[in-house]
Parts: sequence; structure tokens; C-alpha cells
Amino acid sequence: MPKFNRTLFLLLYILGMISTNAQSKTYANNIDQVIADTTFVNLKDYSSDFVYDMKYATEDNFLKAKVYDCAECFLRLKTVKALVEANKSFMKKGYKIKLFDCYRPLFIQKRMWEIVSNPKYVADPKKGSIHNRGGAVDITLVDSNGKELDMGTSFDFFGKEASHSYMNLSDTIKANRQLLKKIMIKHNFNSFDSEWWHYNLKAGLNDKVSNTKWNCD
Repeated sequence: MPKFNRTLFLLLYILGMISTNAQSKTYANNIDQVIADTTFVNLKDYSSDFVYDMKYATEDNFLKAKVYDCAECFLRLKTVKALVEANKSFMKKGYKIKLFDCYRPLFIQKRMWEIVSNPKYVADPKKGSIHNRGGAVDITLVDSNGKELDMGTSFDFFGKEASHSYMNLSDTIKANRQLLKKIMIKHNFNSFDSEWWHYNLKAGLNDKVSNTKWNCD
């Protein structure tokens, strides 16, 4: 091969490699940017290790009314990531997270407010709640047989006994609540004093109230 042709071939080869690497980097960057951490996603698409009892998709709740059209757990991606990691920690101890409620679109909050217009029990939709921001979950723990750990009260019990500060409980109940709280806090969630089941992602407190809806298949 003449020297000129060899030089031209080498130059074209180098340019081709540079172009390929640039395209690969661009593609990788695009993949990372496809889903922002504030995007709403379905938890079940990221893990099959959760147990669900979505109370507001049934009449088994304090409203005595079904306000969700279907039992899905949507959250912002950053909340999902933190929750999956928390669940891994629980699973190492033989437990799993059971979910009662996740992201709550603003139109659902308005439905709830129409039924119970009392801010002691339902957040005023004019202000919204962390549930409406996609950063809150209502949860408990189940053992390897799917049995809920005793937390002293049922979900959505509005008496003083549901508070983290209430101490007139058995050692077992206090230990169960402490286990739930300790690991959730470790994974960047805040507890809510009056409700042992409620946890907010710290990084989600300032997200905007959303009315994002999902399709029920």
C-alpha cells in the first residue's frame, strides 16, 4: 500500500474511533438523562419484593370509600430508589415492607377532602401534602409468612396510641416500631410523629404538588 494511502487510512480510522466514542458517550448520557429522579414511576417496575394493601383503592379505610381507581403504587423515582434500598435492609432481617399508600394525585386529595373536610384527618388540597408530592409512603412490616408485625394500632388510627412518642406499649410493639423507624431514617426518610406508618423522603419535601395521573389497565 502506498505511503499516502496508508496515512489516509490511518487518519480515517482514528477519526472513526473518535466519532464512535463520542456517540457512545452521548448515548450513555442520554440514557442517564431519560428518567429524571423527579419522574413518577410504578414501584412494581423496580422491585417485586414489596407487599401491597392499597387501602384507598378499597373501602377498608377511615373514609369508608374507594377513592383510587386502582391499586398502584406510584412515586417519584428518587423515592422508589430509597424505598428499594430500605426494603433490602429489612429483607436481610427477614421482613418486607407492606404498603398502604404512596403518591396521591391532587384530584384524589380533593375527593378525600370532599368526604372528610377536616385537616386533622385529611390534608387540605389547597396546601397539599407530601403524598401529593410523591415523596411519602404509608407502610408497615411483614414477616416471612406475610404476617404484619404488631405496631400497636391499625393503619390510619388517629388516637394518641399511634404516635411514636406514646410509650404505654409492650416491649415487642416498641421494638417493632423502632425497627421500622431506624431503617427508614437510615435510608433518608423522616418519620411523622403522630403516625407510626408514615414516612417522608427528605429529598422530596420541596417537590411541587402534582396531579399526575396513571392509567389503570
